[in-house]
Amino acid sequence: MFGSRLSIYFNGTPTIRISYINRLSLQSSSLAARCLHTTPVLCAEPLKKKKKLDPQIIKQREDRKKKKIEKQIRRLERNARQLKPVEELEMPLDLIDNKAKRERKLTPLSSAEVEQRALLKKQWAHYKHDEKVADFQIIDRLLQTQNKALEELRRESEELYQAAIEVDMKLLPVALKGPVATPPIKNYVSPDGDYIHQSMKWE
Repeated sequence: MFGSRLSIYFNGTPTIRISYINRLSLQSSSLAARCLHTTPVLCAEPLKKKKKLDPQIIKQREDRKKKKIEKQIRRLERNARQLKPVEELEMPLDLIDNKAKRERKLTPLSSAEVEQRALLKKQWAHYKHDEKVADFQIIDRLLQTQNKALEELRRESEELYQAAIEVDMKLLPVALKGPVATPPIKNYVSPDGDYIHQSMKWE
């Protein structure tokens, strides 16, 4: 500080003495913190005058918006069931033109033949079901036998049990060794890398 005798003059008259500032600085910091307040910067502008519009014009604008939304809804409803075509699944035009030539004229099946085929399908389904159940029973029986044998082995020796449950990496001794890269082609001119993107876009 400069001392207690220094004064600040405004228009030739002393206004604040530094001694007063010294006394204020000795007050507690909490009191000073309570006395200081900051306010946020508020930016504002005068309100714009609302133009008085004719109610008929407002109604026309609302009607236009409503018609536009209704038109979009009708368009969506019309194209709701239309799916995007898949080029790979489309039938070529030459096959469509030659459909009459390629179509086979088969004699209709009699009712006895239809019943016989349905009976054969049922018998085949029963046979495959019984075969599947038998396979599951064999697998369950083998697993139960294996678990029982492992339990008996563990009672005899823990080392033999750990050796028995280890994964045998040499069970399928297959080793494949081949070229790691494509062999070079003589007098091959590599392309520049340009291509034409021909996939179609559907909106």
